[in-house]
Amino acid sequence: MTTVQSQPTQTVRSSGDIQLPPPTGTQLDGIRSKVFLDRYAHKNERGEPVEQFPEQMWRRAAEAIAAVEPTEEKQRQWAQRFYDLLADFKFVPGGRILSGAGTGAHVTYYNCFVIPSPEDSRGGILDNLKVMTEVMARAGGVGINLSTLRPKGSYIKSVNGTASGPCSWAELYSVATGDVIQQGGSRRGALMLMLNDNHPDIEEFITVKKNLQRINHANLSVCVSDPFMDAVKADAPWDLVWNGEVKKTIQARDLWNLICESAWTSGEPGLVFMDRYNKESNTWYYENIICVNPCGEQGLPEWGVCNLGAMNVAQFVHGGGVDTPGVFDYDELYEASKVAMRFLDDVVDATEYFFDENKQAQLSTRRTGLGTMGLADALIKLHVPYGSDESLPVIEKIYATIRDAAYECSSDLAVEKAPFPRFDNEKYLQGRFIQRLPQRLQ
Repeated sequence: MTTVQSQPTQTVRSSGDIQLPPPTGTQLDGIRSKVFLDRYAHKNERGEPVEQFPEQMWRRAAEAIAAVEPTEEKQRQWAQRFYDLLADFKFVPGGRILSGAGTGAHVTYYNCFVIPSPEDSRGGILDNLKVMTEVMARAGGVGINLSTLRPKGSYIKSVNGTASGPCSWAELYSVATGDVIQQGGSRRGALMLMLNDNHPDIEEFITVKKNLQRINHANLSVCVSDPFMDAVKADAPWDLVWNGEVKKTIQARDLWNLICESAWTSGEPGLVFMDRYNKESNTWYYENIICVNPCGEQGLPEWGVCNLGAMNVAQFVHGGGVDTPGVFDYDELYEASKVAMRFLDDVVDATEYFFDENKQAQLSTRRTGLGTMGLADALIKLHVPYGSDESLPVIEKIYATIRDAAYECSSDLAVEKAPFPRFDNEKYLQGRFIQRLPQRLQ
């Protein structure tokens, strides 16, 4: 990646008073240029990119997200701060934000959606598939727990036939995701399908991707419960149940080994420890997490959504070289993380909601996802071997810095703009994760 230098005597201002260099900037090459122009640059009606440099995209996104601030002064102030944060890739918002914000397109800025489990009927499944399709058409990724669907071979009185089971219906979801949905003409849909560990079809679900012809356009994960893990540890039997009736009993370790073997063979399924997730969630007292988004960053309740952004921690290592380690600027990371949190919170108000259920769920919780990228590069710059004992305290300090900054910013936003509507001070402070925060943050 090379940078085209601008003339120092010139200045260009956007409508939001963001100070930028002239219409030159970071010149991307190779696959980086292709991905930027194809998936993130704003395009005209002919599908041609009207942005050539990341700086143009950053300006567009910074202004669009800051536009929800309450006064013109704050809009200008935060547009500039957001742009400064985005510059040089210090903070990288989720792709839906970068590609959609400020374009006028009717798309979502959320990467992560979980929709309700389908009703156990043909009509219910097709209605659910329609919701998934509408979300994906607007660029969102979707997670669905299929455990509400009756197991394969179940008798269906209305048609005097038998059910095909969740794995068969998963094929339909997969085909719609990979062969029908096109987001902007260049991006296929993204889908996560999950099944509970006691569903009678769980063995088929675990092994289905050993057949390379099946479910090629969805990620699969098992919802693992605490009782199942206890049974694995005890080498105890495990009941597979439908509507309160035990359909089959197997050894828990056999099912665990099947998961491990299939993951080794085909890369799937993944695991989500769903009981633990709900117990650790800050929203434990009012919602039930049922699934995760396609890449697993965020567990969500039905109709839940989450926007994403990553602190590029490699950009906070300064100086150094081949023979001299760089220095990590934790103070800079702390302040930058607070600005990133405000950016993500503003996204909640800036995005379009095309299902009222999503709007109600998100505006009552204001869930945001601040993550990281560039950790391995940061450690290389620091001359710290990745995965070594020496790296552990460094990694701990990096993530504690981001965590503390994010919660401090969240508290400040609650003072300035009021807490999220479902906030209950007494119950929130009982959360397992909250109780592990530094006392000053609690």
